[in-house]
Amino acid sequence: MTTAVTIGAERFYLTANARSDGTLGEVFISWGKQGQTQAGLMDIYAVALSVGLQHGVPLLDLIRQGLDLYFVPNGHTDDPDIPRVRSVVDWVARRLAIDWLPYEVRVAEGILTVDERVTAAGDWLAAETAKIPTVQTQVPSADPAADPDEVMVAFRAELASGIGTPVQPRR
Repeated sequence: MTTAVTIGAERFYLTANARSDGTLGEVFISWGKQGQTQAGLMDIYAVALSVGLQHGVPLLDLIRQGLDLYFVPNGHTDDPDIPRVRSVVDWVARRLAIDWLPYEVRVAEGILTVDERVTAAGDWLAAETAKIPTVQTQVPSADPAADPDEVMVAFRAELASGIGTPVQPRR
């Protein structure tokens, strides 16, 4: 499976192939022209990931060091699942995690797609909203017999003795 992404003005291609058992077996990363420094660096990074996978190193252990690694190009991407990255290695780590790791593992590492983040935020907001107590507002009655509570009787007396009493205009 090959995924293309643009980070800054640079185009990258990530190919991730499965083994016969369905797990990730090898990775290829393409950036720039053959012979350029960035192409060589991505080639050796892909080889390191592939050799680790072929020797049984868990994918999470291989990509964890690349998460949030910062260098250029970085910033906005055209990947709808990962709209911002700190580097191409950060994007590769996140893309491989999203495509190959179980959701529960990704949640524990904070690696979520935009849609998953929106859903999680909505769930959190609903849970927090449910914690807010419902406010019961009681409107005082004007009839003293309606509520014999001493506080309400005093409140009514205060209202009647000044507040709300019409003021006579001065002549």
